[in-house]
Amino acid sequence: MSKRIDLLRIDYVFSVMIPLLVAIFLNNLNPFNHFDILIGFFFLAITGNTWNDVVDMKDPNEKETLKRVEGYHPREIFTIGLVCFIFGISLLLRTCLTYPINGLFLGIIIIMVLLYVKWLKPVPLLNHILLGASHVLFPYFMIKIDAELSLMSVSEWILIFTILGFAITGQLVHEIIDSDALTRYFSLRQCQIIIWTISTITLILAIWAFIILEQYYFFPFIFMPIGTMFTFRKPTKSSKGVKDVGILIGNFLMLYFMCLITIQMAGVI
Repeated sequence: MSKRIDLLRIDYVFSVMIPLLVAIFLNNLNPFNHFDILIGFFFLAITGNTWNDVVDMKDPNEKETLKRVEGYHPREIFTIGLVCFIFGISLLLRTCLTYPINGLFLGIIIIMVLLYVKWLKPVPLLNHILLGASHVLFPYFMIKIDAELSLMSVSEWILIFTILGFAITGQLVHEIIDSDALTRYFSLRQCQIIIWTISTITLILAIWAFIILEQYYFFPFIFMPIGTMFTFRKPTKSSKGVKDVGILIGNFLMLYFMCLITIQMAGVI
């Protein structure tokens, strides 16, 4: 039987948390004023992970998922997700009731994730545009609205699209390694071209954001697309190790912004 903690796939939660943390850091906000949103999305991330496994565990080709949920029935995995969904929605009610537009955004996020999990996961590119918007754009907006700030400045748009580029590229890399949607429609050479194209755009945006924001703390963003381009310097499938390294780097980045927010609150920066 799989370890209980593995069922939650907490190592993927960074994909939702980083945009929230960036919004807090960039706008010099007190994270405790928005702590319910942070933990609410933490729970919703687990919901998405577990319900995605409920769908995937019906596919005999999803060996990694089947190994993770070994010894459990779909209804048990679904129940974990349902409980986290209830907790997450309950924590987000405060901002949704105070700012109804956040309720609209939350509804859009839920619909996007459900569309991805149930129907659009096999559709290349569109699946990750949906996933990127639901994990990056709308959570970022919700923090801004909760803080009663103007929605987005030009520099923020550039930065948020840089993060969106990272998210989409990372998901595409995972698809290639797992032989999912992208590899079913495109050759490895075509996949390489797609990865390089998105990574190049992301690199340009990262450099632009770094210059405009004048925040040297965003300097590491420049190296991430370069790493992806180096990994796919040849049209090869790559190993599972590349996927694991990407997940670890994502978690390191989440810790990085937690540190920045902490020293910002202390008045160090």
